[in-house]
Amino acid sequence: MDEALIRSLTPSVLTILVRRGADFAAAEDAVQDALVEAFRVWPADPPGDAKGWLVTVAWRKFLDQARADTARRRREDRVDEEPAPGPAPDVDDTLQLYFLCAHPSLTPSSAVALTLRAVGGLTTRQIAQAYLVPEATMAQRISRAKRTVSDVRFDQPGDVATVLRVLYLVFNEGYSGDVDLAAEAIRLTRQLAAAIDHPEVAGLLALMLLHHARRAGRTAPDGSLVALAEQDRGRWDTGLIAEGVGILQAALARDRLGEFQAQAAVAALHADAPTAEETDWVQIVEWYDELIRLTDSPVVRLNRAVAVGEADGPRAGLAALAALDDSLPRHAAVAAYLHERDGDPETAARLYTEAARKAPNLAERDYLTRQAARLNAGRRR
Repeated sequence: MDEALIRSLTPSVLTILVRRGADFAAAEDAVQDALVEAFRVWPADPPGDAKGWLVTVAWRKFLDQARADTARRRREDRVDEEPAPGPAPDVDDTLQLYFLCAHPSLTPSSAVALTLRAVGGLTTRQIAQAYLVPEATMAQRISRAKRTVSDVRFDQPGDVATVLRVLYLVFNEGYSGDVDLAAEAIRLTRQLAAAIDHPEVAGLLALMLLHHARRAGRTAPDGSLVALAEQDRGRWDTGLIAEGVGILQAALARDRLGEFQAQAAVAALHADAPTAEETDWVQIVEWYDELIRLTDSPVVRLNRAVAVGEADGPRAGLAALAALDDSLPRHAAVAAYLHERDGDPETAARLYTEAARKAPNLAERDYLTRQAARLNAGRRR
């Protein structure tokens, strides 16, 4: 390789780069890089046009370096624009995301399902159980909701009622399901209550606090479920109960009753009773009547049958239950309880076994299985 030829071409190549628009320092660096490349490549593969080869390689080196410098300056500019080191602002957009997912272009039920899936993190199966529909049906509903909002702008947040429904279902899944979301639902509902003066927001917060106050008593040391009547009420959180009752009373005083306030009133009556035997079941039935008027929910009617059984006797409870569809979740469990109280352990054991097979989670299935085993063992003695 003719080293002298290469070096003799350097001024000419440098001039060409400057004429093409490169500043002198950058052009000089590029030519030096090209010379290094020539010493590496030419011994094995000498070019036919030494000057043209050097110009081409040097220009490419210049462009590569220019792009790298531009990218570096952009990174430095972004760093200069960043806030100074220090505590980051405590910004939580989760609640806003709930509102945005409850988009006006969706039906309330579809908005709730989409938000539970996208923001709440619940599975399609868990959402389907909450809605009392088959999993395949819920999967289709969520898919349709995604298609509906795929081409819309999320600049029109949904209404409060839809967001409350989402928070309520998230809390229920966290309270009794496989995923612990109850504390997060309470946190977000507190935020909403602080931002919006609305009796139903207050009613939902009261309901959550009253249920959460009893949480420690719902399970035994081994993790098994404990029925409400058998819970150690000394383990209930009296501070949360007092807070929940206070919030509920203030909401009810506004005389704008909604379903969450009515549910919270039922929870407050349970929390207020020193013992299970002292529970005011007559008043609880009256609140369930209000709930039926507000929602006409089959689940509310199922719970009312239990309350009627406590207030007026198991036969009255079974009569109320007979008017309901026996495919309702937990219908068999309620029927088993009422038949046991009515002195029919054989039917009760069979129904507890049936209810265990349909239980939505492992803890509930184990509880119902134990009830069936207890009654079967008593019959054999």
